Amino acid sequence: MRISEPKSGPLAGVKVIDLTLALMGPYCAQILCDLGAEVVKVESADGDTTRYLGPARAVGHGGMFINLNRGKRSIVLDLKQPEGREALLRLVDQADVFLHSMRPSAMERLGLGYAALAERNPRLVYLNMYGFGRGGPYAGRPAYDDVIQAMSGAAMLQTELAGGEPSYVATVVADKVGGLTGAYAIMAALYERERSGQGQEIEVPMFETMTSFLFAEHSVGGIYDPPMGRPVYRRAVQADRRPYRTADGYISVLIYNDRHWKRFFDLLGNPEWSRDPRFSTMQSRSEHIDHVLERICEVFASDTTAAWLDKMERAEIPAAPLLTTEDLTRDPHLEAVGFWQSISDEDGPMRLAGIPTRFSRTPGAITRSAPKLGADGRAVLADAGFTAEEIDALKAGGTLGGA
Repeated sequence: MRISEPKSGPLAGVKVIDLTLALMGPYCAQILCDLGAEVVKVESADGDTTRYLGPARAVGHGGMFINLNRGKRSIVLDLKQPEGREALLRLVDQADVFLHSMRPSAMERLGLGYAALAERNPRLVYLNMYGFGRGGPYAGRPAYDDVIQAMSGAAMLQTELAGGEPSYVATVVADKVGGLTGAYAIMAALYERERSGQGQEIEVPMFETMTSFLFAEHSVGGIYDPPMGRPVYRRAVQADRRPYRTADGYISVLIYNDRHWKRFFDLLGNPEWSRDPRFSTMQSRSEHIDHVLERICEVFASDTTAAWLDKMERAEIPAAPLLTTEDLTRDPHLEAVGFWQSISDEDGPMRLAGIPTRFSRTPGAITRSAPKLGADGRAVLADAGFTAEEIDALKAGGTLGGA
């Protein structure tokens, strides 16, 4: 599983087999790849579904797919054929990490469950990524981001912000939270393996992961037994918790702690509501958050966005203009820190969102674009010790697909 060019990063030398598709799993593996891991993406003859989403310069090479699978290599194997399964097992023998997003029953039918793979490679870290944990009544149900946003409470929490109607967050947040969780879980297991010498199986179910994510703040009074209130953080669901309308646009401001509020009152000339007991402490503001936000809305409508941004900066109160996704592609801060990474392949030049983390000694890197479907099959097998005759036989028999 060597690659032709050396990779840098804190995970350099870690070998990953990626059997995931869509977004959650590929995003998890992309993080590992950006940090130096050697990732082989195993696909069916149809390829990952995201290959065909959005504009593309070449068929099967859409922008979302490129971003989620940059730096990986692709091999097409028919895992329903015994030869395909055996080829994958030989790749697993040399791997450190194996991740998949199939239902557990499907993996068992293919003979690719954790027990079978761990018997061959006891040091293997094996990650299951699916909708629901195996121990509950929802196990085995199909799940996508919208379904998990609905079941985790995320869609209902939007009701007061969306005119009383449930709505989905405008990003596939459940998929990405699952991907991030998978990445940190893998790294934790690799760290533990350095002490024990043993791999292990990990489960990252979307439902439980997203519920844990939401309850970080929404637990509040619901954490007690018996509850001391609903498990809803009121400030987060207030209708007036939104960008504030100014005289000529909108502004985002968070007047959070007591120091911020004192400066804000001073900025306003200390009007009478600075002495209002509802606004005097963080606890009282929390208890009367609807009144607090209503009054703020009234105040910000009295001046322009630029004027308020200047006032907030002088008062050291967190504030910002509202940016679009187009604005971000030319944002001066992101440009200055080198966030946008330019690469080029046979499809032409591209700019990718870069690696957000920085390592002082072992920085990660985006080494190349995403692979064409099955483009690396021969090389991947050769690196794993397959002879040219074995590779030709797999190709002739239809087990090895792609270019």
